[in-house]
Amino acid sequence: MEFIFGLIVLVADIWAIMQIMQSGHTSGTKLFWVLIILFLPVIGLIAWLIAGRNRATAT
Repeated sequence: MEFIFGLIVLVADIWAIMQIMQSGHTSGTKLFWVLIILFLPVIGLIAWLIAGRNRATAT
């Protein structure tokens, strides 16, 4: 069960990082979100979904 959860988190993090890299944000903002997701995979993904993704679609 832990393996499946870990695999889901890994796939979601990779998807989020790809979305971040394709966004129109500055390099510094992209680096910030990628580092947050890499160091805090679950919390970083949730934070990006709440804060980062909404701002990316608004601009």
